[in-house]
Amino acid sequence: MRAFIEAKVKFKKQMQNGKIKEVSEPYLVKALSFTEAEARVTEEVRPYISGEFSVSAVTKSNVIEVFYDPEGDFWYKVKANFISLNEKTNTEKLTSSYYLVQAHDFRSAYDNFLKGMKDTMADFTIASITETKIMDVFE
Repeated sequence: MRAFIEAKVKFKKQMQNGKIKEVSEPYLVKALSFTEAEARVTEEVRPYISGEFSVSAVTKSNVIEVFYDPEGDFWYKVKANFISLNEKTNTEKLTSSYYLVQAHDFRSAYDNFLKGMKDTMADFTIASITETKIMDVFE
C-alpha cells in the first residue's frame, strides 16, 4: 500500500544576498517504499536544482491525505480528532489523523480542510493547524 513519505533534499542554494548556503528542503511523496520515494524526489527536483544535491533523509509521514489548492503557496498540517463511541464502556474515544492542506494563509487552510472533509460522515474536531516547511507534494 502506498504511503506518504517525507524526503529531505540537501543542496547549495544562492540566497538573496548573493551568498551560497547549504539548505535542506523537505518534500512529501506517495510511494510504496523509501527507495521509490528517493528515486521519485530525485527525478522531480533534478530540473530545478543546479549542481549537486542529495536526498539526506527519508522518513514515513503520518499524513493520510492531501487537499490541494492551486492558488496556495504553503502547506499546512491539520490534526483532526475523530470521535467514536466505545459501546462497552459508553465513553468517547478520540483518534487523531493528520492531513496536509495547500493554502495561501491560515484561514484558507482551515476552509480548504473543511471543504475536503465535507463528505465525511464521522464526527471530528480540528485539534491544530500548523504551517510546514514542505516545498511540494508528489503523488
